[in-house]
Amino acid sequence: MNQSSHTAFGVYEFFRITVPGFYVAALTVLLYRCFVQTFLIAQLHPAMLLFLFLFLIIVAGLTLYANETTKRRKAFLENQPSRYLSDKARTMKNMPLLDETAARQLYFYLLNNHMPAAFHEKIFFFGTIYHIMSSMRRTSFWFALLGTLAIAYEIANTTPLIDMQAVLIFTLAVWLVYVLNVRYNKADRKMQENYQDQIFWLQMNNDLVETTLRTHREIVAIER
Repeated sequence: MNQSSHTAFGVYEFFRITVPGFYVAALTVLLYRCFVQTFLIAQLHPAMLLFLFLFLIIVAGLTLYANETTKRRKAFLENQPSRYLSDKARTMKNMPLLDETAARQLYFYLLNNHMPAAFHEKIFFFGTIYHIMSSMRRTSFWFALLGTLAIAYEIANTTPLIDMQAVLIFTLAVWLVYVLNVRYNKADRKMQENYQDQIFWLQMNNDLVETTLRTHREIVAIER
């Protein structure tokens, strides 16, 4: 992987942390303004709010980044190029089966050393979009649920409708974001298209793939 790829990787990873973190922080502030602050005797100073906002961006962003939920979704697990390598090994004579770890290592070897730089950019970009949209979908659902509970609380306390306008608009808007994210889920489709493009490249470079698998077999045999 060349220097430009390293730079692109760092930029995309930065956005994978900060964009979901910003979304969580923004919804938290909106919910605070719409509902929570009415229960506070003393209001937070604007400087303190700014500090908490920035702090929440970092903490929420890193938490969502470390969460493995996005990597357990069907759109991420299906048709992975590393699985193609495992299937390819099964068709070759005298070739031991590849476990998931070995297949992933060989995939990244081919990606970093042989696949064109354009593939790297595409993988980084759509991987980042997939992570951001998946995180936003989950965040929207939970904040929409919190907003719904806040509305239920206000109704139970016979709060006039005019006093509930802010939390109603907030909740409806977040539910709308969630529904649109689910309904028009382009990120999952693009992730699968990205996988298919990489698999096609592997198929078109069959000699290289087979040579890499045989070299791996020899290395494993020597280590044993």
